[in-house]
Amino acid sequence: MRWSISRFHGRTVALAAALLLAAAGTVTAAAPPASASTTVSVSVDAAQQLATIPSTGVGTNVAVYDPNMTRSDIPGLLGAEGVGSVRYPGGSVADVYHWQTNTEEGGGYVAPNTDFDTFMGTARAAGAQPTITVNYGTGTPQEAASWVQYANVTKRYGVKYWEVGNEQYGNGEYGSPWETDHHSSHSATTYANNVLQYISAMKAVDPSIKIGAVLTTPGGWPDGITGPGDTADWNHTVLSIVGSKIDFVIVHHYPNSTSEADLLTKPQADIPRITGTVRSLIKQYAGTNADSVGIAVTEANATSYRDTSPNGLFAPDEYVTWLENGAFSVDWWDMHNGTDCTGLTSVEGATDYNDYGMLSSGASCEPPLNTPFPAYYGTQMITKLGAAGDTMVKATSSNSLLSAHTVRRANGDVDVMLINKDPDNDATVSLGYSGFTPSAAAPTVYSYLKNAHSITSATAGSATQQTVPAYSVVVVQIHPADAACRVVYNKNEWPGGLIGSVTLTNNSLGQINGWDLGFNFGGDTQITAQWNATVKQSGPSINAGNTSSNASVAQGGSVYWGFQGTWSSSDADPSQFWLNGASCSIG
Repeated sequence: MRWSISRFHGRTVALAAALLLAAAGTVTAAAPPASASTTVSVSVDAAQQLATIPSTGVGTNVAVYDPNMTRSDIPGLLGAEGVGSVRYPGGSVADVYHWQTNTEEGGGYVAPNTDFDTFMGTARAAGAQPTITVNYGTGTPQEAASWVQYANVTKRYGVKYWEVGNEQYGNGEYGSPWETDHHSSHSATTYANNVLQYISAMKAVDPSIKIGAVLTTPGGWPDGITGPGDTADWNHTVLSIVGSKIDFVIVHHYPNSTSEADLLTKPQADIPRITGTVRSLIKQYAGTNADSVGIAVTEANATSYRDTSPNGLFAPDEYVTWLENGAFSVDWWDMHNGTDCTGLTSVEGATDYNDYGMLSSGASCEPPLNTPFPAYYGTQMITKLGAAGDTMVKATSSNSLLSAHTVRRANGDVDVMLINKDPDNDATVSLGYSGFTPSAAAPTVYSYLKNAHSITSATAGSATQQTVPAYSVVVVQIHPADAACRVVYNKNEWPGGLIGSVTLTNNSLGQINGWDLGFNFGGDTQITAQWNATVKQSGPSINAGNTSSNASVAQGGSVYWGFQGTWSSSDADPSQFWLNGASCSIG
């Protein structure tokens, strides 16, 4: 069951510092090339926006029992991986950790140089934002408020995200205790009422911080079970009390799997369902606060095949799918974890060390300390796909063994991640585009291959045809075709309404003295008001023209206009634009 993972990583890994000593290891050679190929079609809709990549999107966990947590080489490793968020002080340890004394309740092991200030030095050097889990199990609201005071008033660290406790539903309320909780009642009602006290005390110090409450993962144990001290299950009880007061909710994702192939289905099978349920709960209980309540996945990993090629494919699929579905942070468990070196197995030609870390802890059976495992490289491939502020757009694949994710870059490029989950066959991928015209030049292609120990790059294939090797992650970076004009279309939507903005750039039409921009809405949007343009609408067809003040657009210059509108069944984005009859690129 998923809770057993939390118990392991929260406590047992901290048995001894010796578990994390550096030692020599064996590197497995890359697998031979596959001998067969599967044909797959991928459709990219560059105009259908899913979400914006948040700066905190790719995160990891660190733990105070890890003596290598703040080594001088860690910021570089985190930065190269693209980590923008680091969660501290580490899983279930958070509920016995007292930050002021840098000690664990009951005398558990805390490694040297893992105190809060030293951690903050490492996080800042890596350019990552911290997420702090305050001690609910053996702490108090006053202890948490003192931490906020020290972090944001005394030291001016500007720590934004704080969560109250780790996996509090594991405190014995449902019969399986792994989370320390010294409160006399372990009910969801008690937790939620105490969260209100934490919020009050912490925000009295710094009202700008964001505070999250712990939920069970929908569809996982103990979701749906009513505990002996409550009248409803954990999630309904907690949100009915704190829904209007919290800034985000917290779920963890450790999907159980029966095989490597089964594991690789989990991002698409689980995440849309989980986020849909969580959003429904938030809307039910958060009232007018619902739209501002975020989702943080503060722990995620596979439960099997952790240090081998399947997890190298699972990791980027997991991160990006969560972000596409609206999570603002996904924190891998964890940076270093450790192993007891027993029961090692071989998966797809490589050793699985039973280590949940992104990096080797240097245990006696492992590669040298800080050697990246496949999940590290898979995650690093996200840096080739996009960066904070870029827009994730819709991509669909004709074959479930190939996942596709697409990002529209701020510079107009469109980058496509292709994950081939077939361990035996290459994929010959045909790519089609809507809302984007690719350049005819060969694109730059980044590849992380099965059992490889680095990411490679080459100029290969075309924007419409790529070969993705078996069990690999490929990112194709595609420039737009040279066009006479370029349009950037954005919108802020709500049920039945939207505000749109259009930025039009004159690339090569010389000086324009009077412009007309034509396009068709993809849905039933009706413009009700506009600014900086005159607008004529007939059904879905729009002609937006200049006003007297913005008729002239120099070559290389831009003009901006906007509108407010209503919609009923769909407010889908336009897929084509024409400036004075010339076709424009989008993005």
